[in-house]
Amino acid sequence: MTEINAPVTAALSGLDTVDWSALTHAYGPADDVPGLLGALCSPDEERRRNALYELYGNIFHQGSRYPATAAAVPFLVRMAADPQLPDRAGCLQLLAALAIGYDEAHLPGGIAITEWRSAVEEVRAQDPEAIRAEYDAWVEAASDDKERRMREFRRDMYDHDRQLEALAAELGAYDAVRAGIPALLPLLGDTDAAVRTGAAYVLAWFPEAAGESLPRLLARLDEECEPAALATALVAVGLLGDDGSGPELALRLRPFLITGEPVVRWAAATALARLGGMGVEPAVTADVLAALVSGAEEPGPDESRVPFHEGDVRGYSAASLTLLGDRYPRKALDAVTDGLAVTTGPASFPVAAAALRLAFGEPGPQGPGAFAELTEAQRRLVRVLAERDKATWQWANFCGIVRSWGLPTPRDALRAYAGLPEE
Repeated sequence: MTEINAPVTAALSGLDTVDWSALTHAYGPADDVPGLLGALCSPDEERRRNALYELYGNIFHQGSRYPATAAAVPFLVRMAADPQLPDRAGCLQLLAALAIGYDEAHLPGGIAITEWRSAVEEVRAQDPEAIRAEYDAWVEAASDDKERRMREFRRDMYDHDRQLEALAAELGAYDAVRAGIPALLPLLGDTDAAVRTGAAYVLAWFPEAAGESLPRLLARLDEECEPAALATALVAVGLLGDDGSGPELALRLRPFLITGEPVVRWAAATALARLGGMGVEPAVTADVLAALVSGAEEPGPDESRVPFHEGDVRGYSAASLTLLGDRYPRKALDAVTDGLAVTTGPASFPVAAAALRLAFGEPGPQGPGAFAELTEAQRRLVRVLAERDKATWQWANFCGIVRSWGLPTPRDALRAYAGLPEE
């Protein structure tokens, strides 16, 4: 290892005692990880930036985590906690990614950790031979050769040991970050606003540790002056609240819903929607979210600095409105449809999914029926989907979202279904 100064030595203490070559990441043995972790502590900004890029590519490859991922976590925690090191906010953002993957998969509800742990245990308890026999019977029941080939492919792709290893690596990384929470809690009061923001963001994903983190986050609400940091803390409070604490937390959040910076009002509305609108008139919450989704109120620069949903306020607000859809079905659907009408490309994915859920409920292959039988609001949504530009429809993600609700794809088929002219 190259010579490093005293603060770096403390952050990387024990790095050489880990057998990194026995651990793996996306590209095989993880013996490059200690060098990359050391580079994160370098005074050279370009070297740090390159190391962070490499770590996102190997111990967090397209959202996957590996046996080496959890081993890297304690060093990243120490780096984030050391005020003498640079780019600590970047370490916190990486820690959150290692813990949960891409956060939009867990929004707007937050981490369902009990279900996650149960799912891993269920796979551990499975008998691989019994599952293989079920696959064989499924293949034999195929109605034709095409169906049989598809089912054979699915069966041959099944690898119980690999599936269990992947699940264990994901949960192992999550638990490794959770073990670092005592070291991360003091960062809520750090002198660097980006570090305070990053700390609140990481803490938002650990409901099992809410007893430690929630009081500290609530205390920050009266102390935080930086809008993005305050907004992140507000959203974190909402994600960590549960049915028992909901009413009390809602009353605590109410003042932020009606005063302050736009990003702070948005964050309070997002948190209150997650808490079910308890303790405050939920119509106000719905109005704040609807204005941002529909475009009636444009997101400001502070919104993009809030790390949730990669700073996509419209997408996160659309997802949050689905939590209020039972109380304000038409307001929510109209607002999200308005937002979809002014959204293109990947930014349209979460908005389209939220609009379809509000219009038709949970996804299903049966489809909504004939276009003429839909309500006026449902028909409008279908037309807006069909009118998205060809560049948006070229994304398989967008087609898959539309298809999940049983609507025709590709674009020409949906336009025909909606009675729109060919283009």
